[in-house]
Amino acid sequence: MLEQTKNCQNCKQPFIIEAEDLAFYEKMKVPPPTFCWLCRAQRRMAFRNERILYKRKSDFSGKDIFSMYSPDSGYKVYEKDIWISDQWDPLDYGRDYDFNKPFFEQFSELLHSVPLKNLNLVNEVRSPYSSNFTEPKNCYLCFNGSHSEDCMYGHGITECRDCVDVSHLGKSESCYDSFWVTSGNRNIGCNNCENSYTMWFSKNCSGCSDCLGCVGLRKKQYCIWNVQYSKEEYQQKLKELNLGSRAQYEKVKAQAREFWLKFPNKFLEGLHNLRVSGNYIDQSKNVHNSFLVRSGENLKFCQYLQELPGCKDCYDWSIWGDNGQLMYECHACGLGTQNVRFCLFTQEDSHDVEYSVMVAGSGYLFGCVGVRKKQYCILNKQYSKEEYEKLRAKIIEQMDRQPYTDKAGRVYKYGEFFPVEISPVGYNESMAQEYFPLGKEEIVSQGYNWRETAERNYKVTLQPRELPDHISEVQDGITNEVIACEHEGKCNQLCTTAFRILPDELTFYRKLGVPLPRLCHNCRTFERLKQRTGLQLYSRQCDCAGANSNNDAYKNSAAHSHGTAVCPNQFETGYGPDRKEIVYCEECYQAETT
Repeated sequence: MLEQTKNCQNCKQPFIIEAEDLAFYEKMKVPPPTFCWLCRAQRRMAFRNERILYKRKSDFSGKDIFSMYSPDSGYKVYEKDIWISDQWDPLDYGRDYDFNKPFFEQFSELLHSVPLKNLNLVNEVRSPYSSNFTEPKNCYLCFNGSHSEDCMYGHGITECRDCVDVSHLGKSESCYDSFWVTSGNRNIGCNNCENSYTMWFSKNCSGCSDCLGCVGLRKKQYCIWNVQYSKEEYQQKLKELNLGSRAQYEKVKAQAREFWLKFPNKFLEGLHNLRVSGNYIDQSKNVHNSFLVRSGENLKFCQYLQELPGCKDCYDWSIWGDNGQLMYECHACGLGTQNVRFCLFTQEDSHDVEYSVMVAGSGYLFGCVGVRKKQYCILNKQYSKEEYEKLRAKIIEQMDRQPYTDKAGRVYKYGEFFPVEISPVGYNESMAQEYFPLGKEEIVSQGYNWRETAERNYKVTLQPRELPDHISEVQDGITNEVIACEHEGKCNQLCTTAFRILPDELTFYRKLGVPLPRLCHNCRTFERLKQRTGLQLYSRQCDCAGANSNNDAYKNSAAHSHGTAVCPNQFETGYGPDRKEIVYCEECYQAETT
């Protein structure tokens, strides 16, 4: 098969469908897409409220519950324990298919009728304020992770314990204010470190311990700003830095960020990979144009597949994973799913499911909502195997003959994910706003949903400037205060405008010797994620100029294969040309860090 070039329905830009892509689509028995891969990712992410919890009434019991869906969203919501019970039957909402109406119109009507689960949690233990998480235990305001315990304000964490304010960590413990750490312990303010412990404000270090402000070190101990010290000297200097003070913590953190810019970054952040492209990929093989993937194989256009065991043979899958195979155009699906297309929140060994939302343990579903442990259903109505196969084929033919057209004129035939305008969450509260930010006017003009910010009636009792500077000065009574966020809701980072310090949180800060935060948990997360690149890849040439980087900020420590000439290697990278980081190819980077 020869590659094809198409113009994206959404952004109107040309995109290439390669021969290997066409082979995958043929294997999945779907037509090639009409949106480019970035617009496909944006469309999927617009269906996910990542971190905003609303207080609302259960449509089953009338009790106050917390939910991903706002009280005025127009959708029914049940508390999770009721939703997964036998106290209601999703098939009671089943309906006949109407060949006089487009499929997506009928599906939207069903989605408004069937109750949704208030929080997307699987096998949680004492974690009622977390969501989009598998097996959290004693976790508070943790999102998008799995198998973690005693964590707070975590995001994208897997197999972690006793971590606070971290994003994209795996198999780590007692870490704080860190990003993309694997097998770390007491990593504080760190970025992209592996198998390292008791680290402060360090980046791209592996097998290190007791270091501060270091970059690119391997198996080192007692280093500050990449300078070796004795144990006694290191401990004395660390004491003198007085990092329990908020003023000192922020000062040294800022110095570290500037110091990091003097060292090269590998064009792709990740370890132990073979034939991969994208960013933040670990222990993977044949993974391309993908982002935040652990232990994946034969993946393309995927994001956030971090949960282990890894996934295989999938395209256009955003979020979760956990041993999925043959997945296409799915979001927030996982836990042993196979052969699933165009689905949202489909989980627990579901297979052969299409155009369905929030289904579990099921197979051979088309256009269903909330169905559990069933087979051969369409629009939540049960059929025999023969009836199902015949009706499914007729619906697919009708979807091509009578497609759905959204408010902006985009056409949806069989093979496209759900139109954004039927999402149960507002675009500005969705994950799409994080990666593809739009203003209110543009959101409305695109036909997407805009969610007005709910008024918060917090009674602030303490301003951030009134907080003690040093953690040693903090009294237990701080847990009774409502503290204003420094951003005051003016930052476009889902600011909650105020926050509290919980008793366990205070114990954690004291144990690590770090100061109290001055921002709410959402603002802290968004500030931390500024370290992360976006999804888009850019064609660049290696910044190695021979003896040094081409901006003269870094002097090479080893001879490179290209000698004193400019490195000729080119690559695709998530580091855009407007970013300040020095970016080296694999060969030049390894020469500097071996």
